[in-house]
Amino acid sequence: AESSNDTAGEHFTPRDIVRLTTSLVFMEDDDALTEPGIIRTIYDPTAGTGGFLSSGMEYVHELNPEAVMRAFGQELNPESYAICKGDMLIKGQDVSRIKLGNTLSDDQLYADRFDYMLSNPPFGVDWKKVEGTIKDEHKLKGFDGRFGPGLPRVSDGSLLFLMYLISKMRDYDPNDPDKNGGRIGIILNGSPLFTGGAGSGESEIRRYILESDLLEAIVALPTDMFYNTGIATYVWILSNKKDAERKGKVQLINGVHLYQKMRKSLGSKRQEIGDGDVRLITQTFGNFEAVESYRLDKEPDEKSNRGRQSSAKKKAEKKTFGSKIFASHEFGYRRITIERPLRLSVQFTDERLETLRFESGKLNAAMQKIYELHGETWAKDKSGKSYGKLKEVEAEVRAMVKADFADLKEKQIKDL
Repeated sequence: AESSNDTAGEHFTPRDIVRLTTSLVFMEDDDALTEPGIIRTIYDPTAGTGGFLSSGMEYVHELNPEAVMRAFGQELNPESYAICKGDMLIKGQDVSRIKLGNTLSDDQLYADRFDYMLSNPPFGVDWKKVEGTIKDEHKLKGFDGRFGPGLPRVSDGSLLFLMYLISKMRDYDPNDPDKNGGRIGIILNGSPLFTGGAGSGESEIRRYILESDLLEAIVALPTDMFYNTGIATYVWILSNKKDAERKGKVQLINGVHLYQKMRKSLGSKRQEIGDGDVRLITQTFGNFEAVESYRLDKEPDEKSNRGRQSSAKKKAEKKTFGSKIFASHEFGYRRITIERPLRLSVQFTDERLETLRFESGKLNAAMQKIYELHGETWAKDKSGKSYGKLKEVEAEVRAMVKADFADLKEKQIKDL
């Protein structure tokens, strides 16, 4: 995957991102990490070559070798699907749980619900090909379907994957051992955070997530982390079984400076998150604490000495880390249209009336200048018959216009 660089992102998520997302999703489940023989399901609707599934299982088995992990996935690309299936075969998984097809329009695991879901859906990819199917489901099934809260714009399907994953969560009932809830870790770009004003499809989806108290945390990642794009990305952690202290709250973790430069870039990937950085983020998330922004003990980035250099040297950016906790309702907002009576200031004075003789727009200034030069002769003619006649002084006027109003075209000069 790394050798293909630019196209690697279509089937392969960098391992450092996978490690971070996996640790954030699994760290809250003490039973899975300690209890012998515990059974847990893990699902990736955009499975690629199965990296998230493999990493999730490895993470749990490192801490609890006797845990039973069952992997489920669906993938659109036939080659990636084949590799994923082969990988699961080697790991002793039932490969009939790995499906081929479009998750949004053809959910081949429609009856299943899962304990853990990990996904890195494609950034900013449109869903025009499956638009009819999804709109029908939204309209006919509403909240009984996968897309009840609303639909995002057709140009970006990221929030569709998020809603789909929420619909696949296991139900949660603290008194029923079979209903132990679900947790989601999904990697998204910045668009789902802010696209769409109040009342839009995107806004209604965000509103549903916050009002249902599903969002636990959002972690801002450094740029240049993926093989095929250098844009800013975020890890969203969602759960329907929040701890009491987390209820009604959302944690925001700023990890944009938690990286180290790679010796050799791979496509657009120039930076990676180290084990110490992963540990810092997971500990901050696990402790559920607000951390006042502080300066990291990291060297400033070295500026490239290639190409043309600016004479004004920029100051090295301070590398900081911090975490904030907000109540869910603090993210809500409304769009209000304020209508007020039209107020006009009207005065009839000789000065104001004088300006009405000149056309507004591009000819205004030229008309005023001509009136200054030749207006006296018109004012003296009480009959008004010679008002505005410029035939006798046409050459003079043209010369003045060409000199002082060079932006006027020939047609405009004729109108003038």
